[in-house]
Amino acid sequence: MSFQQLLDSLPIGGVFVAFAIFALIVTELGYRHGYWWQERTQDEKQGPTGMIVGSLLALMAFLLAIAMGMASDRFDTRRGLVLAEANSIGTTYLRAGYLPEPASSEIRALLREYVPLRIVNNDLTDVRVRLARSADLQGKLWSIAEELARATPESDVLALFIDSLNETIDLNETRVTAGIYARVPETILLLLFSGSMLTLAMVGYTAGLTQRRSPLTAIVLIALLGAVITLVVDLDRPRDGLLKVNQQPLIDLQAQVGALPPANPAK
Repeated sequence: MSFQQLLDSLPIGGVFVAFAIFALIVTELGYRHGYWWQERTQDEKQGPTGMIVGSLLALMAFLLAIAMGMASDRFDTRRGLVLAEANSIGTTYLRAGYLPEPASSEIRALLREYVPLRIVNNDLTDVRVRLARSADLQGKLWSIAEELARATPESDVLALFIDSLNETIDLNETRVTAGIYARVPETILLLLFSGSMLTLAMVGYTAGLTQRRSPLTAIVLIALLGAVITLVVDLDRPRDGLLKVNQQPLIDLQAQVGALPPANPAK
């Protein structure tokens, strides 16, 4: 199991709790080691550990900013694609009204069935079933368009419909790619977690060398660092988590196409 798969298997709250537990353990181990080393080498001068810890914290802040930017960009892309697909399906549905019967009614019936399939939920198995059914409906829609194109190859109205249908089919693949494959690279996530643990170990080690520590400061640092990393993980998840892509444009479209008659409105 890869590191990203391990994170995906945990709920968002579990990611934060797991990070906090490991971080507390690592910080305490670093403190004990620093305390032990100071007791053993009392005559030796301390190195520039404080400056090193400050540099590590600055480096972690930079890495967190990069990861947050990558995750938020992907989240915004997924959100924008929902609206784009809703608009494209709506346009295809309306332009189908220009087509002759029975093709017009058949296409609109297929699109009414297609829209609910595009509303994403948290069940990965159900998502796969929806994608398979979506691909089947796309094939049927395109077959009807091909038959109409053979019958009236020079129809400008048909060309408009095929253009919007082609965009609808393309957006399906774009959404699948953005939702399943376009994730924050696993190397970045692994570096975030490992870098955080090493930094917190150095924080504890420095406190051990000085034989002074503030538990409240350590807890606040761990909590804030864990919250930001958990937010990155949450933004990177396409289906579940606290931050979810709003499916309202497709829900509204589902209500609209269900209410529209199979006549000839235009767009």
